[in-house]
Amino acid sequence: MNDPIEQDLQPPQNIEIPDQLPMLPVRDIVVFPYMVLPLFVGREMSIKAIEAALAGNRMIFLSTQKALDVENPSPEDIHTVGTVGIIMRMLKLPDERIKILVQGLSKAKISGYIQTEPYYSVRIDKLPNTSRQAPPLKPKPPCGRSRNRSNESWVSAKS
Repeated sequence: MNDPIEQDLQPPQNIEIPDQLPMLPVRDIVVFPYMVLPLFVGREMSIKAIEAALAGNRMIFLSTQKALDVENPSPEDIHTVGTVGIIMRMLKLPDERIKILVQGLSKAKISGYIQTEPYYSVRIDKLPNTSRQAPPLKPKPPCGRSRNRSNESWVSAKS
């Protein structure tokens, strides 16, 4: 894959997430840690954020826009909680857009905007990955079986 318009990148093994990253506002999707998904990017500001990420550690902060129809979102138009992602693959398309394959790494929250031009760069605070464990499931008897019947009577009733 020596083609200059397509890059296939491997994720690093031990990842240290910095406190400052370029930000990519995304529309119509929420990215979670461990998700791997393709994104099509066409806004000039977003393309510059991707180029900045690729020039560094390939990490980018992904945060969802509050309104889909806003073409150039301001900081007030972007949710403060998002996901740090790593760009795994990049392809420049003929129509000047970029397609990236990104993997979510960790949740984070914007603590401040460092720059707004030519792309958003944000200071982030990493959030703990809390996973709620579901309560253990209690086995339920099969349909038609009463809890008061013994196994023998249930088997004979089904025979």
